[in-house]
Order: sequence, then structure tokens, then C-alpha cells
Amino acid sequence: MFAVFETVQIKHHAIDDFLPAVLQNAKQTLEGDPNCHQFDVCLNPDRRDEIYLYELYTNRVAFDAHLDSHTFKIFSAYVDPMIAAKTVRTLTRVYP
Repeated sequence: MFAVFETVQIKHHAIDDFLPAVLQNAKQTLEGDPNCHQFDVCLNPDRRDEIYLYELYTNRVAFDAHLDSHTFKIFSAYVDPMIAAKTVRTLTRVYP
């Protein structure tokens, strides 16, 4: 399995627009992509403008296909102006 950890710093004025968009993206990805096995959206209760994403795909090819999908491109174009900074880490899941 291919794991993706993303930390996203949202511009302060955009959090109320970003959160519904990322939740919709997570739901659409889980429901529409059989190679996405998990898509968690987490908030830091002390820093509302900090979002954490955890995604689990069958393999790197499946994740790359997600990034190239029409749905993701629309989502990305909408939210990119709302993002102040982000860090993406990819790992190979070993267990379970």
C-alpha cells in the first residue's frame, strides 16, 4: 500500500471554504476510486487553519492516477489559492 500524509496550512480567511471542499474531495475519492482505501481529514483543535490528510492507495500508480483525475484537478484549482503552505510525504505501508 502507498500512504500519503499531507499537512496543509490554510489562509486564515479561507478555512470556512476549504474545509467543505476537502471533505467533498475525500468523500468523492473514497466512493469513486476503488484504489483509494482510506482518506482521513483531521483538524488541529488548537489551530483551525491546519489540516492533516491521510490517504491510502493500492500503489503509487493509483495515487498518480488520482492526481491526474478530472475530479482532483477541479478540486485543486478551487483550493490552491486558499493554501498558504503544504507538506506532502509519501510512504510505503508495511503493516498491517
